[in-house]
Amino acid sequence: MTKLKELLPLIKATNHTPALESADVELSGGYVCDMLSDVMGSAQPGQIWITIMKHLNVIAVASMTGIPAIIFAKGVSPDANVIDKATEEGIVLLSSPLDTFSISGIVYQAFQG
Repeated sequence: MTKLKELLPLIKATNHTPALESADVELSGGYVCDMLSDVMGSAQPGQIWITIMKHLNVIAVASMTGIPAIIFAKGVSPDANVIDKATEEGIVLLSSPLDTFSISGIVYQAFQG
């Protein structure tokens, strides 16, 4: 298990859901995908999701799958309605200026240590 707060400085994260207590979020792994049906069928509860998709359906999929946090790669920022829904659902939204490959490597390394 890794705490979300350990990843934040490593990926240069911006937290779009500051009302949520991101320091307490425990992660069991990561999942990288931009296809909602694949995330619904393969991601596991407790994983952090890395994607570039920023629409409202991402929050619905994360909620159904038990994903506690999403990292938007390449500086992608969600719209206000997405942030509001994520806050309501208790899903932490982060943006990183890094590309998906780099974020994935950092997250992977965090789980190896």
